[in-house]
Amino acid sequence: MSARSWISPVAERLRTANPYVVDSALAALVLFAVSLQWIFPDEGDDRLTWQGWLIGAATAVPLVWRRRAPFATACAVSVATPAQAVYHAPPPDVMYGGIVVLYTMAALGRPWHRRLMLVGWLLGVSLTMMHKEDPQPFEYAFHLLSVVCAYGFGVLARVQRAYTAELEDRARRLERERAADTARAIAQERSRIARDMHDVLAHAVSLMVVQAEAGPVVVRSDPARAEAAFDAIATAGRDAMAQLRRILGVLKDPQAGGGPWRLPQPGVAELPGLVRQVAESTGLRVELRTCGTPRPLPPDTEVAAFRVVQEALTNTVKHAYAASAIVELDWAEDQLTLTVTDDGRGPTAGHGGHGLIGIRERAAACGGSAHTGRGPEGGFRVVVRLPATLDRQAALG
Repeated sequence: MSARSWISPVAERLRTANPYVVDSALAALVLFAVSLQWIFPDEGDDRLTWQGWLIGAATAVPLVWRRRAPFATACAVSVATPAQAVYHAPPPDVMYGGIVVLYTMAALGRPWHRRLMLVGWLLGVSLTMMHKEDPQPFEYAFHLLSVVCAYGFGVLARVQRAYTAELEDRARRLERERAADTARAIAQERSRIARDMHDVLAHAVSLMVVQAEAGPVVVRSDPARAEAAFDAIATAGRDAMAQLRRILGVLKDPQAGGGPWRLPQPGVAELPGLVRQVAESTGLRVELRTCGTPRPLPPDTEVAAFRVVQEALTNTVKHAYAASAIVELDWAEDQLTLTVTDDGRGPTAGHGGHGLIGIRERAAACGGSAHTGRGPEGGFRVVVRLPATLDRQAALG
């Protein structure tokens, strides 16, 4: 087993343990190290007194409060350590308490506290060694290096703690941003699904209502026409069910591939079929005009173009009481302009329902715009401009 494999769990255990218990244990350990000369008096010839032990204990006991009051603890140890050296009964061989408080100040202290302690201890060690009997050069180096190393390890601990805190804060921010992005994506997807379901149901139900109203009128006078009306109702219902199953299939399993209900979404190419279906099912004269050269569109723009025309024709059938409608596709260099105009009664108060809101939302989602209002010769007109460049999605991403 490597040293790191057992040191890391121990360090983590100490980091999460009760700080008062850890600091009390550290103070007891330093007191034990200071008391070794009394425990083993035959190991050296230094003079031992109980006053000297009390001064030595004063360099250890304050460490119990090193994290609750780091500067006060450092001041207490900074006074007791030179006092023990001056009293010389016995002199400190190693500044155990000083090493701990220097580390603590470098790791936890305020900037001016840290600088004051570092300079004070360097000067204090140098002045104390000058008053020692026969000081050896290596003793200067040992004590000064002890001060610098303890302070350096404290700086490393402070930097590591700040770095860890920054990483944790960044992780929390990323998690919040990810949650916000997920919420936005869910809201956008719900809005898209709601628009799709509204368009599918509104279109199909409108056709079914028109045919259902016409069927009883002609059931006796023109059975063939009544039968065609009921066939149109059935066709509209089957088409609506197929599209709803497609939407629900995506909701149930968005990762699945293929399947009978995972058909491509309708696009501009399906508009002639849509116009023909509306004309045959409702009796509304619908003309499709194209200007310019058609070309491929981004998938979301393809769907938006189809749904916009579908919703505009649905509104014409439901509300306009129109006899005819014109669908125009104007292909410009960088945009497709869709215009649906009818000869009905035109806009009325409160005409901006869910359908028109959905048209505006679809256009905005694709980076386009939508305008609705009275046509140039009366009736109602819907004008939608959609970007017609394939690199639009890359630019938005």
